[in-house]
Amino acid sequence: MSVGLCLAVATSIVAALPVERFTLSWTHSIEKVAWEEDWRIDPDRRSLVLVESRVRGSGAGMEPPQGAVLRNGTWHAPGGLEVPRLRLALSGFTDDWQLCAGTGCRPLRQRAGVDTGTVELFACPVR
Repeated sequence: MSVGLCLAVATSIVAALPVERFTLSWTHSIEKVAWEEDWRIDPDRRSLVLVESRVRGSGAGMEPPQGAVLRNGTWHAPGGLEVPRLRLALSGFTDDWQLCAGTGCRPLRQRAGVDTGTVELFACPVR
């Protein structure tokens, strides 16, 4: 059995994706600029590791991190953050997250099967 990406809502796994990498993207609720993060799954540590983040623009509270490089209007920042889980809020007041993994990009609401609440992403065994 290999390690992939699981999505959980209220402690129940609602999807298990057999992927090694995924991308999260969203639009900032105030500044309306696109953000993207590339993540990889560390199968040994069962963790999620940020590979790179990208922000198309800047604004209040959106300063590029140290080490970021501006290329064609997009800030590229190196990753390095390692977390056991990501907790993503779904709200009717903001645009949905996009989760790109294996089978393409789909809204997180669609992948998780819920309209509001918290979706947790974490490494888990998949077939």
